[in-house]
Amino acid sequence: MDKVRRHLVFSGDVQGVGFRYRAVHAASLGNVTGWVMNRWDGAVEMEAQGPADEIERMIQRIAAGTYVQITDRQEWELPLCEEETGFHVRDDE
Repeated sequence: MDKVRRHLVFSGDVQGVGFRYRAVHAASLGNVTGWVMNRWDGAVEMEAQGPADEIERMIQRIAAGTYVQITDRQEWELPLCEEETGFHVRDDE
C-alpha cells in the first residue's frame, strides 16, 4: 500500500481534551508515523505518514473521543520522511 505524508491542522475543541494522546494511541493501531503538538492559537498541528486509509481511520478515532470537537481541518501533502519511526507528542512551540 502506498504511503503518504500529510501536514494537518485541526481547530475546534482540540486542546485540553486528550487529543494528542488519542493521536498517539490511534497511530499505534495503524501503520502511522509522525508527530502531534498543540499550537499557541488553540489549534492542534500534526504530521502523519502511512497509508492514506490508515491516516483517515486514525483521525476518525481521534474525533470519536469524548470532548473532542473538530470544527475545521486543513491539510497539505508533504514529501515522505522514510527514516521516521513511531508517532510522538512534540513539545508546544
